Amino acid sequence: MTSPAGRAPGTAAWELLLPAASAPARSRGRSLQSALREAVRSGQLSPGTRLPSSRALAADLGVSRGLVTEAYEQLTAEGYLRSDRGAGTWVGGAVRKAAPGTRDLAPRPVHARVDFIAGTPDLSLFPRAAWAAAHRGVLAELPHHALGYPDPRGLPRLRTALAELLVRRRGVVAGPEGIIVCSGVAQAMALLGFVLRARGVGAVGVEDPGSPQHGELFASADVATVPVPVDDEGADIGALREHGLRAVVTTPAHQFPSGIGYSARRRAGLLDWARSVDGLIIEDDYDGDFRYDRAPVGALQGLDPEHVAYTGSVSKSLAPGLRLGWLLVPESMADEVVARKRMMDLGNPALDQALLARFVERGDYDRQLRRCQRAYRERRDALVAALDRHFPGTEVTGIAAGLHVIARLPGRWGPQEAFLRRAAAAGVALRPLSDYGSATGPGVCLVLGYAHLTPAQIAEGVRLAAGAAQELDHARVQSTRR
Repeated sequence: MTSPAGRAPGTAAWELLLPAASAPARSRGRSLQSALREAVRSGQLSPGTRLPSSRALAADLGVSRGLVTEAYEQLTAEGYLRSDRGAGTWVGGAVRKAAPGTRDLAPRPVHARVDFIAGTPDLSLFPRAAWAAAHRGVLAELPHHALGYPDPRGLPRLRTALAELLVRRRGVVAGPEGIIVCSGVAQAMALLGFVLRARGVGAVGVEDPGSPQHGELFASADVATVPVPVDDEGADIGALREHGLRAVVTTPAHQFPSGIGYSARRRAGLLDWARSVDGLIIEDDYDGDFRYDRAPVGALQGLDPEHVAYTGSVSKSLAPGLRLGWLLVPESMADEVVARKRMMDLGNPALDQALLARFVERGDYDRQLRRCQRAYRERRDALVAALDRHFPGTEVTGIAAGLHVIARLPGRWGPQEAFLRRAAAAGVALRPLSDYGSATGPGVCLVLGYAHLTPAQIAEGVRLAAGAAQELDHARVQSTRR
């Protein structure tokens, strides 16, 4: 091989292609094509490099000339090579070298000795043995036709199982026909955003403080979001009317991140607002099964299915990586949501849906919820006790539920930014309530996730944060005395 300038390329042809030439006879042609293609793609053979004649290359490699001719013709057809009649074969200029390596864009835990960032369940609680047993059972019983393109709403078996589960546990009004299986709450929000935009709804209310993801998901559907203040009873209905909104996203069972449960009065007022404007309440029931001091309050959707869209998932109860959730929408918009779902992904994976259906049907999901409830209640108690021991006077607000608490430290531990810097230096990852919205009040107010931590890790993290805070307090006292 020679370059356009007449120089031999850095690696001779037979060195690049010799392993392919040694392949078994039946696969030698494909191996030769693959090796030559990769040499061009990787830049080992640069654009403009002239290749040997088929006769010369065949002699170098010890293969038939026909094998080389076929490889040249195939890669010329694909655009990797170019051939000029009577002038030989050259490496084409259409190929661009692929980026090296494979990037992993999955969220990564922060580098800290103890990470109190909220939102992650304990993934070590995933029921591997029960899940594997369900997988074997599904593979044995699933008919062949079930592996075809699924109903975009979800497998009837899973929708039936979910309807029974949600009616029993969350008090929703649902039958199999009213449930849409989706890739978690994120896809449910995006689906609703696209349908609302098509209906002419240009803005949706979101809780303030609230989940930053809600705004990002609706923005992807070209729907603006309007912050709606949250007080100790729930979202401010007056703000909904003031902004002329006809849709709002809420977390009434356990507001994120403030931790309150919507009062009965606010729940009723929210429904009255939706009826008066023919609007839509989007109920994100992200952790509604996890209440530790009493039975969970039923879903808002059960009071008015025609004005509430309800969504949830297995992200907190099993694992977010499963990407399985559900959406119940008013009957009047069901066809539009299903049509959008069909266009978006043609339905969720059939095998995964059948697996979850079996898991729910056999009672494994209920057992998993009880297991998580015991573990998370213990960890919440450990966190409250550690705060009381190391930060006496701390106010833990919100109901005894979910996977996080709100902790407002006594004033002496501020200012907040200095406290957070000291804690980070001590190896403790923390997020303040101010990261989630505007109206958070004075002092140090933290959103502390605990579900993914053991009681020992929780105690250690609070101790480290207290030690850093005491250093800050000591430095402040010394500065005052000077």
